[in-house]
Parts: sequence; structure tokens; C-alpha cells
Amino acid sequence: MIARARKNQDTVRFPAPSQIMSEREFMEYDVITVGAGPAGLAFAIRLKQLKPDIRVCVIEKASVVGAQILSGAVIEPEPLNELLPEWGKNPPPICVPVSKDEFYWLGKEKATKLPPPPQMHNHGNFIVSLGALCAWLAPQAEALGVEIYPGFAAAGLLFDDNGAVAGVSIGDMGVAKDGSHHAGYTQGIDIKAPLTVLAEGCRGHLSKQLIAKYELDKDSDPQTYGIGIKELWQLAPGKGEPGKVVHTLGWPLDNAIYGGSFIYHLDKDRLAIGFVTGLDYPDPMFSPFEAFQQLKHHPLVKPLLEGGSILSAGARAIVEGGYQSLPKVEMPGALLIGDAAGTLNVPKIKGTHQAMRGGMLAAEHIAATNQSAGWDAKLRGSKVMRELKKVRNIRPGFNKGLLPGLLNAGWETITAGLSPWTLKNHADWSSLHKLQGYESPKRDYVARDLPPRDRLASVYYAATAHDEDQPVHLHVSDTNICITRCAEEYDNPCTRFCPAGVYEIVQDAVNGKRLQINAANCVHCKTCDIKDPYQIIDWVTPEGGSGPNYQNL
Repeated sequence: MIARARKNQDTVRFPAPSQIMSEREFMEYDVITVGAGPAGLAFAIRLKQLKPDIRVCVIEKASVVGAQILSGAVIEPEPLNELLPEWGKNPPPICVPVSKDEFYWLGKEKATKLPPPPQMHNHGNFIVSLGALCAWLAPQAEALGVEIYPGFAAAGLLFDDNGAVAGVSIGDMGVAKDGSHHAGYTQGIDIKAPLTVLAEGCRGHLSKQLIAKYELDKDSDPQTYGIGIKELWQLAPGKGEPGKVVHTLGWPLDNAIYGGSFIYHLDKDRLAIGFVTGLDYPDPMFSPFEAFQQLKHHPLVKPLLEGGSILSAGARAIVEGGYQSLPKVEMPGALLIGDAAGTLNVPKIKGTHQAMRGGMLAAEHIAATNQSAGWDAKLRGSKVMRELKKVRNIRPGFNKGLLPGLLNAGWETITAGLSPWTLKNHADWSSLHKLQGYESPKRDYVARDLPPRDRLASVYYAATAHDEDQPVHLHVSDTNICITRCAEEYDNPCTRFCPAGVYEIVQDAVNGKRLQINAANCVHCKTCDIKDPYQIIDWVTPEGGSGPNYQNL
């Protein structure tokens, strides 16, 4: 059933998507889903399976479904089996059964092979492109009657007179940096519904607002994050081993930084390689991008890549807080699912099965109750939460360093998470040391000759595209801090933690030093919003369809 467009004169917007005060067209649905990732699509499919007559729409800020989805990704198929039992007869375009697991401890020049931890046993799992999987799921949803709108960026929230979420505002198109309108200006519409499901993924900007507005995190630890940087390679003929899964720890990270690499062999001599760094790292001079490029030059890895070429590249924040950082996931008129809630299992390095399972569970809750109330209790009593509780102490155990973290992980694995304590998480931005009194570890990095040569070249492989005359979507509330306190205390870490070279400190002939924001480079990873030590950077959605256009990431 197609929703009718009407004039909207009575909804409250937070924040206002534009300064234009004219009436806005609006559409009405029974349920709105923000985000066409695995959680949002699994939710929409399951809801239509249970209630075929319900009106459901999914809005997605990327130009096409899957274009801004990035993950490893090795998936556990159980939720997919439940959602679409016949999926194996027409699988996603990239779907390779895992054939082998390998795990290595790296020194600068050596690699010691170790037994994979139990959480990394992948027998029965599949290596996929999560972007391609979502693009494959979308027509499954549409066949059931779900309406999917790519290129629709949810710029703001709507509230009713009682303060309940009442829908979302789609951002205007064709607005210039100075606020004027281009010739092709189109005012955004409002999409209204009694229920809004936030499936934006990690650090979604609407989810962030709602968590703050309703104080959903007041009884949980601060959320913690990592940054994952990934490249898809075409290897030289014969170098690929389809289904082989490799993980590493150690070099090039020092013992104070949590992280490691993944190397997944796809079909057709294609290779997914990436590096995950915990954003609670203390060294203000550290660059996650450079660490990843160093990893590629290790003797275990470089021979595999030599003679090959990069097909696509990108970066994305990863939610790591788990059980103790999960906020309340319901509020009047809305609920959180997937990585917007924070259900990723860090020791497994997997979130897709959790996102899909949680999305399906949310659909079952709404089908039965037609309301958001009760969703928090349902999720916390589910298999999703039991999985998180079992591993809740593993990630925060690394806060005291690598060796204590490994010993704690061994204990938690042996006891199946039955320790009578729960370790605390702390905000990532608070972990960064000031330069005074802190000595950065000496990093024994090597000369690099594999592509990309730098972060700007990496942005090319992300195929990111923004109209350079649209308003900057990275809001820095006080740029004076950047050239004074931050320069002195941290030497502007944003110029290093951003994997896309968005932030620069430049010398202006008139005004001296200033912060330059290269917003067109942004790959929407959200790292700046998370790691900025002053918490003055706010990532908001740019014009719909803007951003990276990942190919099979």
C-alpha cells in the first residue's frame, strides 16, 4: 500500500532540517526503519512476514542499498536460515563457506601460528560482502511489500505533543554552503509513523540524539568503539585460497593498544583485508590508518598482496561496549536495534548475526504489541543478550594492557563468562594522554611501497562523493580550541585518527593557523565524533546520496 503525501503543519522537529519555515510534504506509514543494514532489513522482512498488511518503509542515506555498508565479514548463518530458509538456493553474490581458520601472533618480522581462540572457530560460517548481502536482502524485503528509499537522509526527528518520537525529517537537497538554494533545490519531506526503528548502525546521529534526549544510557557504562579499516584486493592469479580465514594480534600495535587484523579469502582470487583498532588507545600521535598500512608490509602478508591491486577501500567505527554499555533500547514511539543499540560480539569480531537476530526479535515484538514499550525487557531476556553477557569482561580486560587482557580473556573463556564481576567500560575520548608528561612508544615501522600511498589515495578507492558546495556535515562547536588548547595539549590528534584526511591545521595568510575541514573526503566512519578529546565534533548526515560508494565491502 502506497502512503499518501500530505502537507505537514503540526509536527515538532529536532533539530530543524533547514531554516525554511514553509509547509513540508509528509508521508505516513505504520513503521519507519532508519537504515538499510542487516538489522533494519531483517526487521522489515520479519515484520512483513508476520503482518503482511502493515505499512513499512526503510530509508537509507546511501545512494543505493549497501553502498555505505562495511564489515569483515564472516557471518554465522543461523538468523538468515530462520529469516529466509531457502536463501541457499539463491545466495548473495559473494558467499564463500569458511574452509580454514588460522591465527597468528606477529612480531615485526616473525609470525607465530597459534590455535585460534574458541570464539574464532568459523566452521559452518560464510565469508560475505556485507554490502552485497544487504543489496541482496533489499529485494527480498520489497517482494513482501516493504518500501525502500535509498538516497533519503534522515536529518532530523519529529515529536508529537506528548514528546514521543513521531517520525523523521528528510534533509533538503540542493542547499549551498551559505544556506542559499541551488537551481535544483528540493525541500525534504517528513515521514511520520507511530513507531520509528533506529537501525542506523554504529554511532548513528539520530540514535545519539535520542539516547541523550531520553537519557537512555544513564544506567549503563559509556559506549566504547573501535575503527575498522578495510580494503578489497584482486590478488595475482592463483594466490587466493577460497574460504581461508586469518586473524592476527601483535605488531604493528604496542601493548597498550587493543586491535588486530583480519584476512579473508573470497572467490576469484579476491581478498578482504582489514585492521581493527580500539579507540581507547592512549597515544595522541598514533594513526590507525598507518598501522593498517604497516600490517600489509609484514612478511606474512606482503607476499600475498604483491602483484595485486585494490578494488575498494573504506573505514567504519565498530561498537565494542557490549553488555555493560547497552543503553535502554526503547523510548516513546521508537526503539534501537543492531549496532545502533550496540549488540556486536567483540571477541567473535562479529555483529551481523546479532543485528539480524535482534531485528527479527524487534519485529516479533512490534507484531505482537504494536508499541515500543517492552522491547528493552524482551531484548535483555533474549539470546542476543545472553551472548553478550557471556563475553562481557573480555574487551574491557584489555584496558590494563595486552598481557593482562589475554590472561583475562583466557579466564573468561574457560569459565564461560561466569565470573561474579563485570568490568567497567570508559569513554574512549577520555583515554587519550596529553603530550606533557607522556612519551609516545617508539614504533618500529617499515618503509611502505604497497598502495595506497596515503589517505587521500585511499579515499579514491572509497569512491566517496559529496557536493563540495553543500553545508559542512562535521560540526565543530569551537574551532578556537583546535588551534590553542588542542594544538598544545594533543598536537591535533584529529589530523591522525581520521582515516580520510578530513581535518588539517593550515596556515592562513590573514588569520594565521586555522582548522580546515575537507568534508568532501569523509567516509562516514564517525571516528572524529567518538575520539575527539574535547567532544566538540558532531557528525551529522550530509545531503542524501552523499558519501562513500563502496563496492563489495
